[in-house]
Amino acid sequence: MRKRSFYLFVLGTAIAVLLGAGLIVSAQNSNSSTTMANTNTAPMKRKPRRHRPKAKTTEAAAETGAMAEATPTPTPRRTGRCDPTQQEQTDLSGTYTGKLKHGDEAAMDGTLTITGNTFTMTSGSDTHSGRITAVTTCGYTAVTVMPEGSPHAMSLRAKKVGDSLTLMSVPGEPEQVMFTSGGSAM
Repeated sequence: MRKRSFYLFVLGTAIAVLLGAGLIVSAQNSNSSTTMANTNTAPMKRKPRRHRPKAKTTEAAAETGAMAEATPTPTPRRTGRCDPTQQEQTDLSGTYTGKLKHGDEAAMDGTLTITGNTFTMTSGSDTHSGRITAVTTCGYTAVTVMPEGSPHAMSLRAKKVGDSLTLMSVPGEPEQVMFTSGGSAM
Protein backbone atom coordinates (compact mmCIF):
# COMPACT_ATOMS: atom_id res chain seq x y z
CA MET A 1 0.00 0.00 0.00
CA ARG A 2 2.88 2.24 0.70
CA LYS A 3 4.35 1.78 -2.80
CA ARG A 4 0.99 2.56 -4.38
CA SER A 5 0.57 5.84 -2.52
CA PHE A 6 4.13 6.77 -3.36
CA TYR A 7 3.47 6.22 -7.09
CA LEU A 8 0.22 8.20 -6.89
CA PHE A 9 2.09 11.01 -5.17
CA VAL A 10 4.81 11.04 -7.89
CA LEU A 11 2.19 10.89 -10.64
CA GLY A 12 0.16 13.73 -9.11
CA THR A 13 3.29 15.85 -8.67
CA ALA A 14 4.32 15.24 -12.30
CA ILE A 15 0.89 16.26 -13.56
CA ALA A 16 0.91 19.37 -11.39
CA VAL A 17 4.37 20.34 -12.71
CA LEU A 18 3.34 19.79 -16.33
CA LEU A 19 0.11 21.76 -15.86
CA GLY A 20 2.05 24.55 -14.23
CA ALA A 21 4.55 24.61 -17.10
CA GLY A 22 1.71 24.70 -19.66
CA LEU A 23 2.74 21.49 -21.36
CA ILE A 24 -0.59 19.81 -20.77
CA VAL A 25 -3.67 21.64 -21.95
CA SER A 26 -7.02 20.57 -20.69
CA ALA A 27 -9.56 20.03 -23.44
CA GLN A 28 -13.23 20.83 -23.10
CA ASN A 29 -16.00 18.95 -24.80
CA SER A 30 -17.50 21.11 -27.54
CA ASN A 31 -20.96 19.91 -26.58
CA SER A 32 -20.49 21.24 -23.08
CA SER A 33 -22.90 23.88 -21.89
CA THR A 34 -19.98 26.05 -20.81
CA THR A 35 -18.85 26.45 -24.41
CA MET A 36 -19.43 29.97 -25.66
CA ALA A 37 -21.95 30.07 -28.51
CA ASN A 38 -21.26 32.10 -31.66
CA THR A 39 -23.64 35.03 -31.40
CA ASN A 40 -22.44 36.68 -34.61
CA THR A 41 -25.25 36.24 -37.15
CA ALA A 42 -23.79 38.60 -39.74
CA PRO A 43 -22.51 36.97 -42.96
CA MET A 44 -18.79 36.49 -43.30
CA LYS A 45 -16.93 39.46 -44.71
CA ARG A 46 -15.48 39.15 -48.17
CA LYS A 47 -11.79 39.29 -48.71
CA PRO A 48 -10.81 42.91 -49.34
CA ARG A 49 -9.63 43.82 -52.82
CA ARG A 50 -6.00 44.55 -53.36
CA HIS A 51 -5.34 48.21 -53.87
CA ARG A 52 -3.07 49.55 -56.57
CA PRO A 53 0.28 50.71 -55.31
CA LYS A 54 0.58 54.39 -54.60
CA ALA A 55 2.91 56.62 -56.56
CA LYS A 56 6.42 56.58 -55.15
CA THR A 57 8.32 59.72 -54.26
CA THR A 58 12.02 60.25 -54.69
CA GLU A 59 14.42 59.70 -51.79
CA ALA A 60 15.66 63.30 -51.93
CA ALA A 61 12.16 64.62 -51.40
CA ALA A 62 11.62 62.19 -48.54
CA GLU A 63 14.84 63.37 -46.86
CA THR A 64 14.01 67.07 -47.17
CA GLY A 65 10.37 66.55 -46.28
CA ALA A 66 9.26 68.21 -49.51
CA MET A 67 6.67 66.50 -51.65
CA ALA A 68 8.17 65.35 -54.94
CA GLU A 69 6.33 65.16 -58.20
CA ALA A 70 4.53 61.81 -58.12
CA THR A 71 5.54 59.40 -60.84
CA PRO A 72 2.98 56.71 -61.54
CA THR A 73 4.25 53.19 -61.22
CA PRO A 74 3.80 51.13 -64.36
CA THR A 75 1.00 48.61 -64.15
CA PRO A 76 2.32 45.08 -64.02
CA ARG A 77 1.96 43.01 -67.16
CA ARG A 78 -1.09 40.81 -66.99
CA THR A 79 -0.68 37.10 -66.98
CA GLY A 80 -3.01 34.68 -68.61
CA ARG A 81 -4.31 34.39 -72.11
CA CYS A 82 -3.68 37.90 -73.42
CA ASP A 83 -3.54 41.54 -72.38
CA PRO A 84 -6.03 43.67 -74.36
CA THR A 85 -4.09 46.84 -73.53
CA GLN A 86 -0.99 45.58 -75.35
CA GLN A 87 -0.97 46.44 -79.06
CA GLU A 88 1.73 46.14 -81.65
CA GLN A 89 2.07 47.62 -85.11
CA THR A 90 1.99 44.82 -87.68
CA ASP A 91 3.92 44.96 -90.94
CA LEU A 92 2.03 43.27 -93.79
CA SER A 93 4.61 44.28 -96.42
CA GLY A 94 4.81 42.00 -99.45
CA THR A 95 3.29 41.25 -102.82
CA TYR A 96 0.30 38.93 -102.74
CA THR A 97 -1.47 37.38 -105.73
CA GLY A 98 -4.96 36.03 -105.20
CA LYS A 99 -8.69 36.62 -105.54
CA LEU A 100 -10.42 39.95 -104.87
CA LYS A 101 -14.15 40.29 -104.18
CA HIS A 102 -15.78 43.71 -103.81
CA GLY A 103 -19.46 43.95 -102.92
CA ASP A 104 -21.71 41.67 -105.02
CA GLU A 105 -19.23 41.44 -107.91
CA ALA A 106 -17.71 38.10 -108.85
CA ALA A 107 -14.26 37.32 -107.52
CA MET A 108 -11.45 38.53 -109.78
CA ASP A 109 -7.74 37.84 -109.94
CA GLY A 110 -5.75 40.58 -108.29
CA THR A 111 -2.34 41.58 -106.99
CA LEU A 112 -1.92 43.42 -103.71
CA THR A 113 1.40 45.11 -103.01
CA ILE A 114 1.97 46.50 -99.52
CA THR A 115 5.06 48.56 -98.74
CA GLY A 116 5.15 49.93 -95.20
CA ASN A 117 1.94 51.94 -94.82
CA THR A 118 1.05 52.21 -98.52
CA PHE A 119 -0.72 49.71 -100.76
CA THR A 120 -1.45 49.22 -104.45
CA MET A 121 -4.21 46.86 -105.62
CA THR A 122 -4.28 45.86 -109.27
CA SER A 123 -7.19 43.86 -110.65
CA GLY A 124 -7.47 43.65 -114.42
CA SER A 125 -7.24 47.24 -115.71
CA ASP A 126 -8.23 48.78 -112.35
CA THR A 127 -5.55 50.06 -109.98
CA HIS A 128 -6.22 51.49 -106.55
CA SER A 129 -3.69 52.79 -104.04
CA GLY A 130 -3.75 54.43 -100.64
CA ARG A 131 -2.75 54.05 -96.99
CA ILE A 132 -2.95 50.87 -94.91
CA THR A 133 -2.34 50.38 -91.18
CA ALA A 134 -2.43 47.12 -89.23
CA VAL A 135 -2.43 46.62 -85.43
CA THR A 136 -2.46 43.26 -83.61
CA THR A 137 -4.10 42.80 -80.19
CA CYS A 138 -4.66 39.39 -78.60
CA GLY A 139 -4.06 37.59 -81.89
CA TYR A 140 -6.58 39.75 -83.79
CA THR A 141 -5.13 41.93 -86.54
CA ALA A 142 -7.24 44.99 -87.31
CA VAL A 143 -6.54 46.75 -90.61
CA THR A 144 -7.60 50.22 -91.70
CA VAL A 145 -7.48 50.95 -95.44
CA MET A 146 -7.87 54.48 -96.82
CA PRO A 147 -7.97 54.44 -100.63
CA GLU A 148 -6.93 57.66 -102.37
CA GLY A 149 -9.96 59.75 -103.30
CA SER A 150 -12.28 57.82 -100.98
CA PRO A 151 -14.29 59.86 -98.42
CA HIS A 152 -13.89 57.23 -95.68
CA ALA A 153 -11.64 54.42 -94.51
CA MET A 154 -12.53 50.74 -94.53
CA SER A 155 -12.16 48.46 -91.52
CA LEU A 156 -10.82 45.01 -92.29
CA ARG A 157 -9.48 42.00 -90.46
CA ALA A 158 -6.22 40.38 -91.55
CA LYS A 159 -5.07 36.79 -91.20
CA LYS A 160 -1.51 36.13 -92.23
CA VAL A 161 -0.19 32.58 -92.17
CA GLY A 162 3.23 32.13 -93.71
CA ASP A 163 3.11 33.80 -97.13
CA SER A 164 -0.68 33.75 -97.32
CA LEU A 165 -2.73 36.87 -96.53
CA THR A 166 -6.49 37.15 -96.11
CA LEU A 167 -8.23 40.52 -95.73
CA MET A 168 -11.97 40.68 -95.07
CA SER A 169 -14.42 43.38 -94.05
CA VAL A 170 -15.50 43.45 -90.42
CA PRO A 171 -19.20 43.05 -89.59
CA GLY A 172 -21.03 46.35 -90.02
CA GLU A 173 -18.64 47.71 -92.68
CA PRO A 174 -20.78 49.23 -95.48
CA GLU A 175 -18.33 48.22 -98.26
CA GLN A 176 -17.77 44.46 -98.27
CA VAL A 177 -14.25 43.65 -99.49
CA MET A 178 -12.38 40.36 -99.39
CA PHE A 179 -8.91 39.47 -100.65
CA THR A 180 -7.39 36.00 -100.34
CA SER A 181 -3.93 35.20 -101.59
CA GLY A 182 -2.94 31.76 -102.82
CA GLY A 183 0.06 31.68 -100.48
CA SER A 184 2.57 32.91 -103.03
CA ALA A 185 4.06 36.14 -101.71
CA MET A 186 6.93 37.49 -103.74
